[in-house]
Amino acid sequence: MPDLRQTRKKIKAALAVLLGIDAVAVAVLVSPLVGSTESRRQQLGQLWSELQVKTRQVEPLKNLDKKVIVANKQITQFYKQRFPSEDSQIVTELGKMATENGVSIEGARYKVLEPGIGRLAPVQMEAELSGNYISLAKFINALEHDNMFFIIDSIALAGEQKGPIKLQMKVETYLKAGA
Repeated sequence: MPDLRQTRKKIKAALAVLLGIDAVAVAVLVSPLVGSTESRRQQLGQLWSELQVKTRQVEPLKNLDKKVIVANKQITQFYKQRFPSEDSQIVTELGKMATENGVSIEGARYKVLEPGIGRLAPVQMEAELSGNYISLAKFINALEHDNMFFIIDSIALAGEQKGPIKLQMKVETYLKAGA
């Protein structure tokens, strides 16, 4: 027959250990380390809002691999349509716009610089134009909206009381290098 005293001592020891664990659990539950139910709800709400903010921040990165492919196609199309491969195309385009807007080109100079990033060679141009104020304004507007890429660096107006207005402008564009 088993010794009940021995078993009783083991059960008492186990109960004492379990009571000790319960006491520690109650102490942790009530202690300020864990906090109240309300503070845990506030913390959960704060963490939830942070999660939503982070989710919105990474939203543009979804399908990034597809966006890169589309962007590369758009860049290729932009290069094809907006940058000429020969410098004569630039002069022809300026002449065409001047004629369409009633502006006469008195003189023009351009200089092709060394190619930089993207295999594009900057082309700096200086042009002296003449015409009435409205035709010069239309020419500048047409230059800014043209399919060929033009950047107007500076404009200087000069004129007399009678006669056409003189316009000096510096324009920059780019030429496909090695084309």
